[in-house]
Amino acid sequence: MSVDRKEHWDTVYGKTPETRLSWHQDDPAVSLNLIRMAGITAGASVIDIGGGMSRFTDTVLAMGLRDVTVLDLSHVALDAARDRLGSSGRSVTWLCQDITSWSPTRTYDLWHDRAVFHFLTAPSDRAAYIENLTRAVRIDGHAIIATFAPDGPERCSGLPVARYSPEDIAALLAEGFVLVAHRRHLHVTPKGTQQAFQYSLLRRIG
Repeated sequence: MSVDRKEHWDTVYGKTPETRLSWHQDDPAVSLNLIRMAGITAGASVIDIGGGMSRFTDTVLAMGLRDVTVLDLSHVALDAARDRLGSSGRSVTWLCQDITSWSPTRTYDLWHDRAVFHFLTAPSDRAAYIENLTRAVRIDGHAIIATFAPDGPERCSGLPVARYSPEDIAALLAEGFVLVAHRRHLHVTPKGTQQAFQYSLLRRIG
């Protein structure tokens, strides 16, 4: 695990209230639309990559899902999410891990990542992510990967990012996944700034 990366995100989450984080969403509507398209039901297993303080976990629990895992390298973010959810989050598995060094021990029906992959600007980190994604998603399972779009920001939280189109994501994952659907989304930050995102829904084919 990159200590510098972990320290960076612990600091970000530790000094900024959840609702003032630039990526905060009260309602993960685009993700939910793609989840329904993927046919995810209450009996499915879901892992949220970089879930941190995200309200995505609250939403899937409210849908009736109980096999939910949240992975984030910041213990500050995970502790805050656990505290917020209270008893409703007891069924959640919390993993304080860096996605580039984590080793999956099981498979999932759905991999959800809103805004982690675009922070992986080093080819070795991207390769590690893709390897873990492929190992963690069962055959015919799905992945939702949301990143900044080609016209999105070039930096976020003081760090450089990589920007992608759905076609870029599909090409990177072509060996094991096929692009099923995609959405463009203009996220409005708590400060009122618009950020262009792309959301890609992919199915694991082999």
